[in-house]
Amino acid sequence: MFTGIVQDIGLISCKKETDSGVFLEVKTQPDLLKDLKIGASLAVNGVCLTVVKFTEDCVSFDVIPETLRVTNLEFVSEGSKVNLERSLKFGDEVGGHILSGHISCKASSRLIKSKEETELVIECPEEWSKYILLKGYIAINGASLTIAKKTSNSFSVFLIPETLDATNLSKVSDGDLLNLEIDQTTYATINAAESLISKN
Repeated sequence: MFTGIVQDIGLISCKKETDSGVFLEVKTQPDLLKDLKIGASLAVNGVCLTVVKFTEDCVSFDVIPETLRVTNLEFVSEGSKVNLERSLKFGDEVGGHILSGHISCKASSRLIKSKEETELVIECPEEWSKYILLKGYIAINGASLTIAKKTSNSFSVFLIPETLDATNLSKVSDGDLLNLEIDQTTYATINAAESLISKN
């Protein structure tokens, strides 16, 4: 599990195709990898990946085709910046909200900047729109954020300066595909309510 508080912006230092998908190597701060073990979980742009190798300042993963299909890791390349978070440990502070690292979908995005604020607009796929609730949680590229606006086919979050500094969301270009993880409590509640209604 994760909390949606990005701990570092890593740099893709190697991406190469393998027989089972893609091998990814990410360069990061040594402090993030302290006491790391092979087989541990680490979120990359919100995607829960298993550590297969690491050095003092690099960590590596094998990414299977299904993960590439569902997430934006298909589109990263050497030099791309990615959000990183270590898995939650018992007793850690939950600064955002609980995340599984299982991406719901990827969605097109754009940034709207003004002197007063930065708005990130997400074109939400129709099948996921019912889970987008005003003031509810959403994880975007692994960052825990609050939904501020919603239309029939999109929603918006506002990015504070700390989020812009601590994540790769400040680098979003029009049309970039970002990873979304729907809040699991919202997902379960709406599905349970729909199931109950359909039986009556």
